[in-house]
Amino acid sequence: MAEGRITFRIIKDVLFKAVVILSSFIMIIPLLLIIFYIIRNGIAVINWDFITSLPKPMGELGGGIANAIVGTIMLICNASVLAIPIGICAGIYLSEHKKGRIPAAVRLCMEILQGIPSIVIGIIAYSWVVVNMGTFSALSGAAALAIMMLPVIVRATEETLKLIPESLREASLALGVPYSRTIIKVIVPAGLTGILTGVLLGVARIAGETAPLLFTAFGSPFMNMNIFKPVDSLPLLIFNYATSPYPEWHAMAWGASFVLVVFVLGLNFFAKVISKKWKVQF
Repeated sequence: MAEGRITFRIIKDVLFKAVVILSSFIMIIPLLLIIFYIIRNGIAVINWDFITSLPKPMGELGGGIANAIVGTIMLICNASVLAIPIGICAGIYLSEHKKGRIPAAVRLCMEILQGIPSIVIGIIAYSWVVVNMGTFSALSGAAALAIMMLPVIVRATEETLKLIPESLREASLALGVPYSRTIIKVIVPAGLTGILTGVLLGVARIAGETAPLLFTAFGSPFMNMNIFKPVDSLPLLIFNYATSPYPEWHAMAWGASFVLVVFVLGLNFFAKVISKKWKVQF
């Protein structure tokens, strides 16, 4: 009787492991199929001229996505300038004040903000920035993307600094170091790896966003370095080209999709490497 129960438990254990492994493979299959389909359709378009040239009018052969690449970099850099300082400061505040009404309210706001659809954030940025400026611009697009970055950076900073031993803080304060310098010179550098990982994940989060840019950056077929003027981006270019009736633009949309996917996957991979290989040990 006892042997039968042991055998039954072993069978259940094996079946459970088989189900978990099978579910993991099923979860990975859609991602692999998407990546394979994008590579198959986009790799044929990729060449040096495609990366470095500006789009050409319909009917002319060739053209590229240089303006969209530059615009994407501009939007990400400006969004990072807006979101990173605020996000890190908010994360430090939450890690230092674990209880209280204000920290609880801030955490709740971050959770709600993370769940707001991106198109709603685009409309908000349009009302706040575009309407007041009177024009679409890279600055308004960066503001929308910065709002989307904030919850990721705040959460990563808070969770990272919570893992730092309290003895490290106490040792600094015991040596007479002021509280502010302890935070800036001791606590934050100790958690820099996790904070940087959160920043990279935040950048990867916004790199493929299209909806907010429809109301803010708007897009432009020209090379523009002015943050107060409309700019194009890879997601916006993909949307416009994919919804067009021209096969040539469809092919360019696949090529831009390939570039964007490689960029986002590279950021995620780099973030994982940093979080694992260079993790600070206490």
